Amino acid sequence: MAASAAFALLFSNLPQPLRRRRPPPPMLSTLRLLRRHHRRRRLAAASSAAMSSSGGASSSSSSGERHGVGRSPNRLAAEHSPYLLQHAYNPVDWYPWGEEAFEKARRKDVPIFLSMESFENDEIAKILNDGFVSIKVDREERPDVDKVYMTYVSALYGGGGWPLSVFLSPNLKPLMGGTYFPPDDKYGRPGFKTILRKVKEAWETKRDALEKTGNVVIKQLRDALSAKASSQDIPNDLAVVSVDNCVEKLAGSYDPKFGGYGSAPKFPRPVENCVSESQNIMKMITHTLQCMARGGVHDHVGGGFHRYSVDECWHVPHFEKMLYDQGQIANVYLDTFLITGDEYYSSVARDILDYLRRDMIGEEGEIYSAEDADSAEYDGAPRKREGAFYVWTNKEIEDTLGENSELFKNHYYVKSSGNCDLSRMSDPHDEFKGKNVLIERKQASLMASKCGKSVDEYAQILGDCRHKLFDVRSKRPRPHLDDKVIVSWNGLAISAFARASQILKSEPTGTRFCFPITGCNPEEYLGVAEKAARFIKEKLYDSSSNRLNHSYRNGPAKAPGFLDDYAFLINGLLDLYEYGGKIEWLMWAAHLQDELFLDKQGGGYFNTPGEDPSVLLRVKEDYDGAEPSGNSVAAINLIRLSSIFDAAKSDGYKCNVEHLLAVFQTRLRELGIALPLMCCAADMLSVPSRKQVVLVGNKESTEFRDMVAAAFSTYDPNRTVIQIDPRNTEEMGFWESNNAIIAQMARSSPPEKPAVAHVCQDFKCSPPVTSADALRVLLNKTVAAATSSAAA
Repeated sequence: MAASAAFALLFSNLPQPLRRRRPPPPMLSTLRLLRRHHRRRRLAAASSAAMSSSGGASSSSSSGERHGVGRSPNRLAAEHSPYLLQHAYNPVDWYPWGEEAFEKARRKDVPIFLSMESFENDEIAKILNDGFVSIKVDREERPDVDKVYMTYVSALYGGGGWPLSVFLSPNLKPLMGGTYFPPDDKYGRPGFKTILRKVKEAWETKRDALEKTGNVVIKQLRDALSAKASSQDIPNDLAVVSVDNCVEKLAGSYDPKFGGYGSAPKFPRPVENCVSESQNIMKMITHTLQCMARGGVHDHVGGGFHRYSVDECWHVPHFEKMLYDQGQIANVYLDTFLITGDEYYSSVARDILDYLRRDMIGEEGEIYSAEDADSAEYDGAPRKREGAFYVWTNKEIEDTLGENSELFKNHYYVKSSGNCDLSRMSDPHDEFKGKNVLIERKQASLMASKCGKSVDEYAQILGDCRHKLFDVRSKRPRPHLDDKVIVSWNGLAISAFARASQILKSEPTGTRFCFPITGCNPEEYLGVAEKAARFIKEKLYDSSSNRLNHSYRNGPAKAPGFLDDYAFLINGLLDLYEYGGKIEWLMWAAHLQDELFLDKQGGGYFNTPGEDPSVLLRVKEDYDGAEPSGNSVAAINLIRLSSIFDAAKSDGYKCNVEHLLAVFQTRLRELGIALPLMCCAADMLSVPSRKQVVLVGNKESTEFRDMVAAAFSTYDPNRTVIQIDPRNTEEMGFWESNNAIIAQMARSSPPEKPAVAHVCQDFKCSPPVTSADALRVLLNKTVAAATSSAAA
């Protein structure tokens, strides 16, 4: 960077270790820091549970007793975020992100300290209160603010992480930053008190240079992160090269023993499983999904998946449960069920969705964000422990399960000494000594045979045992529930619930389900998706401005909707329409797909609307990580919409997605593994014509419902399903205005038939069919033909 000289000046009076990029800590230390931070992050919400239920300030007295007798609350007490509320009684005079804090910094002419970390130390608090304006940000509530300063820290120091701490000028330009700062000097590294004094001294003696540096840094980051493409032309081989590159890199990092990619810690990254259906890749995917489902990263007793595994064998997890994981992972298991026909994968999808229905959904259908990793081991315990809610002693298993305890212990590798011994990474600090994290080390069929039982009998015994343990576990102190409602994460879950409502109808007749799976009618999942979407439409959407808010807790948050909120929700709404058939969801999705985030000249989408002057960077995200990037999802949304609307709108959607891919084409070609979902988008765009399955008839009839289920009985990412009832004037009006060809199909279908299917591709349609079985045969033929064509 050209500003390197300015950076040197900025840090010239700080202790040397702070200026240099320190070598990464050993893996065990990294894991410990990860777990400690996640624990602190979620504990932040837990201690304010009483306050949160009443909106914040009204419960301040009880919170004050916890955080400091007689201490007055700071301005965070009026916030909705559980994380911010937890800091309302800190000795630091925290402000939320906003003009009040900025104005105070300008008036006092002091730096701003922006933090995602907790500071209970009174001495540190006094230094901060006297010489700085301190702002606390919940990065889930304000990802736009977090992104600006995390990008700054990562760019300067070669890497970032949480907790994030940054010093800013009163005009919000960054001065310096880092992650965790210990309170005191140690091992030659400056403590936070030293850093505060040095920053204050630098502000008073070298202010001009500091502010100039901040301006230069932001300008350079703005230029670097605003990738542009002067043309929307993309090479003909972009899809092939990017997908092949991504698959090659994934295959090279594949763990053939335990599944997954890379080594510990192992994170579920569902976007990695969308890239290819080739036989070799499918073997990797199915093995990975089986290892995940059998591992301790899967909650065998209550359903759902924890955040990640600290070891390479998916055994001991960081026990936090995140909504964005559940929605994405469920969809991967649904897709794998369609491809393989193996109900093992559909059962895991049900397991996840039933967990969400039971534990993560509010009275109005809203879906909550997360469950903490930590909880008290017993009522009145002085401290919380990670995994306390989920782990078991050998005695607890025996006392609860009685005669079936030996069978259960053998199946789930339960030992009297504890079972966190499969890897040196599993429990390096003996946190789980004598405790067991349930894991299936062998397939149920092998264990059943060893016990002389049928697979069904064996599975039922395990299910009954899990139910008994669930009842016992339910009496334990629960981990804190983060009941914040985030639009983007709800969009991911809406997609999974909507898709499950039809895909699961292809499960073999007589499929047996055991606890914690309820075995409900798949159509019940559609109701869950629709209620969640309606909550967002009623609580977080302004129809007059066509704008979303980002999140909700005791009311909408101040933050506007971001690209991820729009893109993920549109994706969920398109699935709601295709799998559920109500035209209102398609209409809303199309309405949301406007140009709020679009870079009309340069292509692609920014992460923010660009209307908040306090957010200094508009970034075009492309990395598909734990959550897919907004640009990747937006690209797929545009492709899907282009196959629904007439040429006038379709061409516009295609132009935008081509321009988007042109922006990121270098990254796609050279580093596809970082953008696996965008690779999928490039592959989808390369298909000359998407298949349209147009279903016409009485949507309430059994024949029509069977036809819809048949339409989704095969895996085909290049298929669009359109449902239309010609008797519905609203639907017919929509199609006459947006795709006259679809409207004509509806009008010309035989009115005496309750369901008629038209399958169209490459500007021609096959003769209509009037039965679900005939549609299945027709779709299987077209899928086989497409597969043969691709192979050729």
